[in-house]
Amino acid sequence: MIQTTSVRRRPTETIREATRLADAVAEALGRGVRAGRQRLGLTQAELGLRVGVQQAWISRIELGHGQAVPLALWIAIGVALGQPLAISFTRPVGEAREPVDAGHLAMQEHLLGLARQTGRTATFELPTRPLDPSRSIDVCVRDARHRVLTIEEAWNTFGDVGAAIRATHHKQAEAADLAATIDDGPPYRVAVVWVVRESGGNRSLIGHYPDIVRSAFPGASRAWVRALTSGAAPPSQPGLVWFDPATDRLHEWRRSSH
Repeated sequence: MIQTTSVRRRPTETIREATRLADAVAEALGRGVRAGRQRLGLTQAELGLRVGVQQAWISRIELGHGQAVPLALWIAIGVALGQPLAISFTRPVGEAREPVDAGHLAMQEHLLGLARQTGRTATFELPTRPLDPSRSIDVCVRDARHRVLTIEEAWNTFGDVGAAIRATHHKQAEAADLAATIDDGPPYRVAVVWVVRESGGNRSLIGHYPDIVRSAFPGASRAWVRALTSGAAPPSQPGLVWFDPATDRLHEWRRSSH
């Protein structure tokens, strides 16, 4: 009988990289478990009791030694901490990634295209303070026929609505200084419109504060849609219109009645 000797294969580059990543993930998850447990005021033993393991398991996990912990236990810990585990594969290496502001860029692209189609001059991210690049107009449209400089602010999502309105007021005041220096003719009038992505969250937010929105944007929304899409003269008062990402079209914001 011929005896054979098993040869232990060397770990491949893939295995070495996977081991390194597993160690890093285990350490990060361990820190998260410790922080979540302490936030809830639980001991390691109490957390272990909730998920059905001994205190020693929780200790090893928090120390970053959870590489071999079953997936079901990680999920149970997340549930116990009120922080459900979220797992997914990333995009394939080398695959083009969509920019984080893709939704905002799509709206700006649409507004720039409308200006071009209606014979107006549009500028992307026009700085109102050259020394402060953070202060810029999303799309600034110069309408020579009506002598109007329109500030078109695109909103994909909202954070601080009050701050956004104040920032728009600042841009309007700064744009007025720019409008006075465009040419030797009469000063351009400055007009303002918010173009808001139509989503359930944005509709709910705007619907929750109707008087604030009406006060900030009293301009006729239908007239603003016409001005943006056909090149008609923009209304004199600030307005708000919806951008429908499904159809890539603008439409009127209808004020709710009390």
